Amino acid sequence: MPLYSFHCPTCDKDSELLVGFDDKPRCPHCGGRKMARLVSRPAPPGKSKGVVKAARAQAAREGHLSNFSRKERGL
Repeated sequence: MPLYSFHCPTCDKDSELLVGFDDKPRCPHCGGRKMARLVSRPAPPGKSKGVVKAARAQAAREGHLSNFSRKERGL
């Protein structure tokens, strides 16, 4: 189940709750049922190919091969 942020208009508090998408949670502070789901920030994107390429080039220059796969290390 995903973690969602909610706001309770009754007690004016925000909470993060682990609930199903269609569940109607109760406020953990006052027990109110009129919880409003808040809009979440999007997750940051994963590492871009340019960042990975630069990190691997630096690691190769320094002789560190831990971030390369076995195939890329020639093993």
